[in-house]
Amino acid sequence: MKLSPSFTKMNTRGTGPATTEFVHRTSARSAFALLLATLFLITLLSACGSRRATVRVPVPRIGATEEGIASWYGEPYHGRRAANGELFDMEQFTAAHPSLPFETWVRVRLLATKKETQVRITDRGPFVKGRIIDLSRAAARDIDLLRPGTAKVRVTVIAPPKAYLRGRQFTVQVSSVPGKARAESLQRQLAPHHKDVSIRHRDANPKGGHAEAWRVLVGREHSPAAAQSVLERLRDKFPNAFIVPWNVE
Repeated sequence: MKLSPSFTKMNTRGTGPATTEFVHRTSARSAFALLLATLFLITLLSACGSRRATVRVPVPRIGATEEGIASWYGEPYHGRRAANGELFDMEQFTAAHPSLPFETWVRVRLLATKKETQVRITDRGPFVKGRIIDLSRAAARDIDLLRPGTAKVRVTVIAPPKAYLRGRQFTVQVSSVPGKARAESLQRQLAPHHKDVSIRHRDANPKGGHAEAWRVLVGREHSPAAAQSVLERLRDKFPNAFIVPWNVE
């Protein structure tokens, strides 16, 4: 998915005057028109700037693909919090992706050998130009990517494996705040409008990366699709909310 920026360029063009008086009048009118245009533009930009920007992460379509370079990561990130709050375990089949929603499952196929593996998106990255996915060490080992380090792959969005879904529940993390009082205040705001609003404390990670926090969660659903419906109802006010497994501490 690529966003193509567009812009409008304003250009002015003058004409040669016939008399000095004509030049003065024309210049005055032009200056006044330019002033009005400038004031209008400032007003428009101010109005736009007063609105909170909302970034929507689209629901990935099953079968959507992209090709690019894959890499992998392990130490020193093993045991640290991933972007979705889980402790990163390099021996689990997970991956980091720049934009796919957390809990998205993808199949990663090495184009040179056709070897493939399946991973769950739990983190953000890779932060190197040209790379599209960062695999855990276990996933990299599965397709013989450990030694070369990088390779061209095709990434395809797939449905979550049934074995993964069995007996599992999902929730939406609305916010993670450093104070319990703030979390309780947000819980009171959400409770009249949503079911299963809860607060969960998280200790600081001894390996660094995350301080002590109180997470505000909404919903307790039996599938990512059901949790996605909850997320959509929260998206306007909480654009950074995301889906996580209920049992993630």
